[in-house]
Amino acid sequence: MEDTKIVELYWARDQRAIDETAAKYGRFLNHLSMNVLQDREDADECVNDTYLAAWSSMPEHRPEKLGAYLAKLTRRLSLTRLRSRLAKKRGPGEAEAAIEELAEVLPSEENTEKAVEAAELARALDRFLDGLPQRERAVFLRRYFGFSPLRVIAKDTGISEGAVKQSLHRTRVKLRSFLEKSNGVKSRMQ
Repeated sequence: MEDTKIVELYWARDQRAIDETAAKYGRFLNHLSMNVLQDREDADECVNDTYLAAWSSMPEHRPEKLGAYLAKLTRRLSLTRLRSRLAKKRGPGEAEAAIEELAEVLPSEENTEKAVEAAELARALDRFLDGLPQRERAVFLRRYFGFSPLRVIAKDTGISEGAVKQSLHRTRVKLRSFLEKSNGVKSRMQ
């Protein structure tokens, strides 16, 4: 079913909206949540929470890209669950590793508040990503948005895991330079 028809079902408060969403996006959303949580039961719960969040938010919002909207909801819910789990001292996974890698490039919270609003940072990241070659951008997004393991990115892109690591490192260096030039933002990497 087309996304516009699925959104119309949400707006009509038709229960089939969730069934159609699950049929079209369930596998993708589960994969995204599993990359963050590394736990099937938690991932399934986050995806179900995504359907509920979509159901609750649709009367106020009409997403242009349903898949991206659902991915954003799933990612946020999965990260929230991960933080809760980590607060209980459970083991780390791919998401923590990816966040740690990227944290050295992004500005610290106190510098962010002083130097640039969150919306400006998001626009700068969009500009940066738009300027990357397609493959480099795909690797970067797979790691830092989708939290895909390095070995999976390597397999899917047909390059070695070492080449993926190198690409990510070079892209983080480019990002640091880009943010410093465009916003005068100092990263944690210095």
